[in-house]
Amino acid sequence: MSNQRTALYEVHQTLGAKIIPFGGFDMPVNYPKGILAEHRAVREAVGMFDVSHMGEIEVRGNDALAFVQHVTTNDASTLKHGQAQYSVLCYDDGGIVDDLLVYCMNDGGQTWYMLVVNAANIEKDWAWLQSHAAAFDVQLSNVSNETNLLAVQGPHSLKTLKKLTSVALEEIAYYHCTLGTLAGVDMVLSRTGYTGELGFELYFKGGSNVAIPVWQAIIEAGAEFGLEPIGLGARDTLRLEKGYCLYGNDIDQTTNPLEAGLGWVTKLGKTDFVGKTALINAKEAGVQRKLVGLRLQQENIIPRQHYAIHADSKQIGIVTSGGISPVLGKGIALGYVETPYTQPGTTVQIAVRGKEYLADVVKAPFV
Repeated sequence: MSNQRTALYEVHQTLGAKIIPFGGFDMPVNYPKGILAEHRAVREAVGMFDVSHMGEIEVRGNDALAFVQHVTTNDASTLKHGQAQYSVLCYDDGGIVDDLLVYCMNDGGQTWYMLVVNAANIEKDWAWLQSHAAAFDVQLSNVSNETNLLAVQGPHSLKTLKKLTSVALEEIAYYHCTLGTLAGVDMVLSRTGYTGELGFELYFKGGSNVAIPVWQAIIEAGAEFGLEPIGLGARDTLRLEKGYCLYGNDIDQTTNPLEAGLGWVTKLGKTDFVGKTALINAKEAGVQRKLVGLRLQQENIIPRQHYAIHADSKQIGIVTSGGISPVLGKGIALGYVETPYTQPGTTVQIAVRGKEYLADVVKAPFV
């Protein structure tokens, strides 16, 4: 079965991007200047990502809030119109279905929610959400295929986008959004992102005839600030430096939010939600492992996913994400280790190609 393509696929080809399959899509992993240059552009100037492969599911109806509360671990009742929160979907046993953003929106006085999920999980999440919807007065709509998503991230992202809209972007607080027009197109302008930098995510409907002019307008607006197109390679190094989880690497059905360091979005005191009983039991029993940050002591050593972590002459864990931090110039990783070894400052060894290298447990973010 062939992969899907975003409305900007031909733009990426024209720009000379290296295209790879990712999450069921053909996506740009990097452009000719390379991942390191793209990483620096986002940290020091501004970059733009086509992340239209992400999924968007709308939840409407009289029980919209009750439904979102039932399927997510965070407390959506605290959201006001124009606010977003990071959250998790769990199975009954506490394993993670997906991590997601929950947006609280308003349409003619009616509150509704937009759930933004990972590309590789769209079909799975859609089926799982539908399986829980029957008990609620809600209407679910999977609008992923008609929704474009551009992430404009970096210190100069605000100055770039202000040239294209009359919306007071500087007044949008972190994890807030507004409806507005940018580059002549109606969209959701969200002060969110996956890089740890100042940035915005732009959600708008339409095909390539809409998406390409928006992309080009932002490219032109950001030219004076050094804007670069950014692929999935730098998206990964940027999120890793901030210690952000990636579904399929750091979290999945075999992990729960408490051991993944996502207790802060797991509100065990709220009304019943899927997985709550299992998570309460896990908290009371005490988690046996936790996701930690790891920084290699030696330079030029790259920790990869699935590499073993050792201490006291035994394996105590496994690397889930790893690479070289372009900012630090050293190998960094996320990995699960047994709970006694999770204190920052603990020294462990990571097995790399048959040799063991010292690494320090550190508190994320790395940068």
